[in-house]
Amino acid sequence: MDCWKQEASNTWTFPTLILCLYGFFSMLKPSEPFLTPYLTGPEKNLTTDEVTNQVFPVWTYSYLALLLPVFLITDYVRYKPVLLLQGLSFIVTWLLLLFAHGVVAMQIVEFFYGMVTATEVAYYAYIYSVVSTDHYQRVTSYCRSITLVAATTGAVLGQLLVSLADVSYFHLNTITLASVSLAFLCSFFLPMPQKSMFFHRKGISEGLPGTDKTVATISSNRPLSCQENKSSPSADMGPAPEQEPGNAKPQNHVLGVLVQLSKDLRHCYSSRKLLYWSLWWALATAGFNQVLNYIQVLWDFRAPSHSSAVYNGAVEAIATFLSSVTSFIVQYVKINWDLFGELALGIFSTIDAVSLLLMHFTTNIWACYTGYLIFKACYMLLITISTFQIAVNLSMERYALVFGFNNFIALVIQTILTVVIVDSRGLGLDIVIQFLIYGSYFAVISGIFLIRSICTLVSSKC
Repeated sequence: MDCWKQEASNTWTFPTLILCLYGFFSMLKPSEPFLTPYLTGPEKNLTTDEVTNQVFPVWTYSYLALLLPVFLITDYVRYKPVLLLQGLSFIVTWLLLLFAHGVVAMQIVEFFYGMVTATEVAYYAYIYSVVSTDHYQRVTSYCRSITLVAATTGAVLGQLLVSLADVSYFHLNTITLASVSLAFLCSFFLPMPQKSMFFHRKGISEGLPGTDKTVATISSNRPLSCQENKSSPSADMGPAPEQEPGNAKPQNHVLGVLVQLSKDLRHCYSSRKLLYWSLWWALATAGFNQVLNYIQVLWDFRAPSHSSAVYNGAVEAIATFLSSVTSFIVQYVKINWDLFGELALGIFSTIDAVSLLLMHFTTNIWACYTGYLIFKACYMLLITISTFQIAVNLSMERYALVFGFNNFIALVIQTILTVVIVDSRGLGLDIVIQFLIYGSYFAVISGIFLIRSICTLVSSKC
């Protein structure tokens, strides 16, 4: 029996199956579309201002504070411990959400949920450390698809239970707690990776006697440059240099990796094409996360949950489905993205801006729902294109590094927006005015890339 388990864990199917189960149960959260009505309802009895200006901003701050150290620690400890930490953070989040009361307690909830989102990097990075490159595309497809399926299923389930069975928001959160607990149990069955992308790469000596030698070793085996083809023979790593017994200094190895990561970042962003796609990524993701964080507050303002039927779950399910459809059809669009990519960014960012301004000016909840569906579908379409354009000429290591750094910059921008616009220690603006600012923010983004696209088209004709 033990032999069978060992053999199963050595194949790509076993860890992929367990990771997909983990992803499904961690994303099956029927209570999530109803968080704001739950917090402002009789169970928690918070005011809308407390939720908007004091509770929700904590998620942004904790996510920003945790993202960079978690990104490095995740690779250093080889992913599985961080997945266990994420599962535990899920459980703590929903236990507090169920049984704790008051603003401070809900701020602690947001801190732990910031831990959950900061540790998401381990979910997508884990699989690349336990399967061969031949299976990367397949397992990535499985892992991403299962999370979309789970999110849609959770939203539909929550809406059906609320609308048809009159299930309370408290019991929806109980179901979510059970689901994330199953995810935590699944994570124990994941095999422990023997390598990682940066600190435990095959061919890099971990016991070199000095920093200079460590850096030289990493450079000789470093990832491909941003312009190199990933299938190039030069991408093959050479043999690791011999270690000198008794002189191993792991801290020098860690320092060498960090130095090389900074050099890789500088090299990648020297590409103007990658720089502009990354700029849109950071700016748009900051705005998208901000809208996602506060959209339920706007819905509750337009149609208060204590006196109106709530269809948040149905809207989230449709939005997720539309996002998956738009992401899927990108592969069939044949466009010269080098020439027309910035034009696409400008046009669809304009549609995002109009959608957000519609949500500001309308008082009709159905118009708000429609604006959100258009906004999310357009963003997911563009982020899929950006993901491909950034990743197409990057090795797996630099793929993770650039994406992680882009998300970090997005969080810095989002934190600035939160501090200035949302936080009660800043302007503390009401939710309707916030969406006017978010719409204007995306209008600025669209203006930047429309101007850039015009300059690109003009220069191409000269």
